[in-house]
Amino acid sequence: MNEIKAIEASQMKEQPDSFKVGDTVKVHFKIVEGKTERIQVYEGLVIAMKNSGIGKTFTVRKNSYGVGVERVFPFHSPRVARVELVRPGRVRRAKLYYIRGKIGKAAKIKELIVKKNAKPKAKPAPAPAAAETP
Repeated sequence: MNEIKAIEASQMKEQPDSFKVGDTVKVHFKIVEGKTERIQVYEGLVIAMKNSGIGKTFTVRKNSYGVGVERVFPFHSPRVARVELVRPGRVRRAKLYYIRGKIGKAAKIKELIVKKNAKPKAKPAPAPAAAETP
């Protein structure tokens, strides 16, 4: 059993979880056509993440000419060149399968607004003490 885990660990990618469900991402996927190899970009909404370890997958949904298209990508596949975050989304669910039934604006996900490190408000300077005269 330890040998299987060692093989899986060697094949896992070292990329951090930079995206989550609800984010809009661009997946750069390697396509092999005969002897040539090219990278195709697939942009859409991440609606699900499944499993863990070497079998981890994520599902990306996009609308192509008015038809909803979903594609499942293996997280640790060597064919996935990179995953680029386009727009973070604010959701309260782990799986967004309900998006399949929505049309138009109803299918939009709110954008997650991340505040940058704000400077702490400076404390007002203490008022100078009145000089006492004897």
